[in-house]
Amino acid sequence: MSSLVIILIAIAAFTVAYIGYGGWLCKKWGVSNKRTTPAHEMEDGIDYVPASKGVVLGHHFASIAGAGPITGPIAAAMFGWVPVLLWIIIGSIFVGGVHDFGALVASIRHDGKSIGEIIEKNIGVRGKKLFAIFAWLTLILVVAAFLNIVAATFASTPEAATASVLFIAVAVLFGFAVYRRGLNLVASSIIGVALLGGCIYLGMLFPLSLPASAWMWILLGYIFIASVTPVWILLQPRDYLNSFLLFAMIGGAVIGLLFARPTMNAEFVPAFAGFNVNGSFMFPILFVTVACGAISGFHSLVGSGTSSKMVDKEEDAKVIGYGGMLIEGVLAVISLIAIGAVGMQKGGAIPTFSIGVATFMSSFGLSMEVGVPFIALAISAFALTSLDTATRLARFIFQEFWSMDSEEGKEVKPAKKLLSNMYVATLISVAIGGFLGFSDWRTIWPIFGSANQLLAALALLAIGAWLAQSGKNNLMVKIPMIFMFAVTLTALVFVAKANIAAGNYVLVFFAVALFVLALVLIKESYKVLFTKQKVAEVA
Repeated sequence: MSSLVIILIAIAAFTVAYIGYGGWLCKKWGVSNKRTTPAHEMEDGIDYVPASKGVVLGHHFASIAGAGPITGPIAAAMFGWVPVLLWIIIGSIFVGGVHDFGALVASIRHDGKSIGEIIEKNIGVRGKKLFAIFAWLTLILVVAAFLNIVAATFASTPEAATASVLFIAVAVLFGFAVYRRGLNLVASSIIGVALLGGCIYLGMLFPLSLPASAWMWILLGYIFIASVTPVWILLQPRDYLNSFLLFAMIGGAVIGLLFARPTMNAEFVPAFAGFNVNGSFMFPILFVTVACGAISGFHSLVGSGTSSKMVDKEEDAKVIGYGGMLIEGVLAVISLIAIGAVGMQKGGAIPTFSIGVATFMSSFGLSMEVGVPFIALAISAFALTSLDTATRLARFIFQEFWSMDSEEGKEVKPAKKLLSNMYVATLISVAIGGFLGFSDWRTIWPIFGSANQLLAALALLAIGAWLAQSGKNNLMVKIPMIFMFAVTLTALVFVAKANIAAGNYVLVFFAVALFVLALVLIKESYKVLFTKQKVAEVA
């Protein structure tokens, strides 16, 4: 089948869904600009900083995309491109889109607080504590996986490493110019994008060649600093400028497909390979492996952890939350087309995607010598953004957990005061994530995928509880929630068995802990979700 037909079907389905289903969700949830957003009510110049929807979409999309929608669909292609494509489209529209949009709106309605805070208000304090542990463990796995992926990418493509390092400096200058000197956003964007092009050019001239282990240590230092600095100086401007690079990559790939029109080669990826492929069952493995290409729990942490604190007007949440997930769905489809067109390349998913997309873009004149480093830079930008955002979120959640006593009016012990310190919380999160990160990312990915998707189910649970407490219909949330619990709890059993056999007992601990925490949270929330009891009656 022609890949051009596939991408056009996906884009058409996502466009109709954004206008129709996204608009319907806005009505059901009462999304309105009449409300003042937390970014204005609680503006502090550090975390709560109002920004235009273009800037917030740039931050949000750059943070949620990561390497997941690239790695996941390519790995899941072993089942055939048809089931993967169907799950990307259906999942993005009815599961991932609802999850991302719902998490963002729910957080906005709760003063920009995290999913854990939403659970406390709508389910109870015990639920919040359990979710905080679950989310923090998941974020540690995110940090570990993406540390490894970014370090490997920088080591294999030193041009991207140089460009990424230079781009961090450009982002800091951009943030200072816009937020402290009041430079016009449009003019700053033009200059920023031009400087980004200069970073890419300098990267090709002066590739920074270091081993992956050295990059691991450098990245550990970087994410510590990025986690504790104000969002306006690095996180927000870097992600905003990154979005131009990422959207250019997606746009270039789509335009390239219009010219190249490759077919899905059955020798590389069959249309359907069966329900059991080499001992891996389509249910639940396909749904866990595709991961961020259809739904990701990490998105809810980004939406409720950073993006909700920047939203200028409530109606902007539709394009940021729902629209951002649908754009990621397009990226996932492009990844699937890449392996179908060029086959699995040496080095795995990321080289496959880079060579595939560069091949598409070569059809309109961009050379492979420029295209491959450009795509590698874009991928490293995805992963690096997800990496430091995950670290910041881990810091938020760790601080929240140890400061709960003060919120409940209890005396806070010195040890808890120390653990709730911003720098201590960051150091602990970075240290544990770094320890796991020195493992092969392919060892971490199965447990990360399962934990990430289970986190999505728990976020849907929180959104459903909020809607129930608000007297609103939550069926559009409960159906995908039940499906995701079925998928991920089953997958965790498989992951635990595989790691017991391999002797990876640290990952066995993560699998068992996440499974038990999820079951307890389901029990805690059952009455709120299915009997319409108020949280005060349940507590």
